[in-house]
Amino acid sequence: MTGVPASATGGTGAKPAPAGKLGAAVVNQVSLWNVANLLTMVRLVLVPGFVLLLLHDGGYDPVWRAWAWAAFAVAMITDVFDGHLARTYNLVTDFGKIADPIADKAIMGAALICLSYLGDLPWWVTSVILFRELGITLMRFWVIRHAVIPASRGGKIKTLAQGTAVGMYVLALTGPLATMRFWVMAVAVVLTVVTGLDYVQQAVTARRKGLAAERAAR
Repeated sequence: MTGVPASATGGTGAKPAPAGKLGAAVVNQVSLWNVANLLTMVRLVLVPGFVLLLLHDGGYDPVWRAWAWAAFAVAMITDVFDGHLARTYNLVTDFGKIADPIADKAIMGAALICLSYLGDLPWWVTSVILFRELGITLMRFWVIRHAVIPASRGGKIKTLAQGTAVGMYVLALTGPLATMRFWVMAVAVVLTVVTGLDYVQQAVTARRKGLAAERAAR
């Protein structure tokens, strides 16, 4: 992969891989233990730790909830950086493709379920968000043969709103901040539903075009 002829490096002079396969070869040779995957693994490990911190001592100790918020914040930050690093430095691996979305859904799902269990967040809010997230993930697999649906600007704003709202609920806030978190969560729920419907429309359109192209090719 150095670009130097095999004869100059003591090699056998074997025929190089076709140019079209070069990108795939690079991806396959990326080490599993790269920084992007390590950040994803950290996020997965943080999930049970976050749950234990949030539910410790009945789940109402402000100090333990502050520690839980710190774990949640670290998980959200690693979510931002691991994908960026993987794309920027060509660190994409099959493990990362599977583990990254699992880690994303795991930390958010754990937080929502725990908050509803503690009575801080209505179960219907948790149900709406989890149904949307799991549904969109399954839908991506449904149309992956025809098209890849990228994350939209609205989807990214939704993720930011969800993370901010859940983080505020994890902290033991009172007064105006407690009122503010209600409205932040309301915005997050609206964005969750609206962007979910937009993804559904994109998926249906992509699948319809893909099927039409297949029929035309036959």
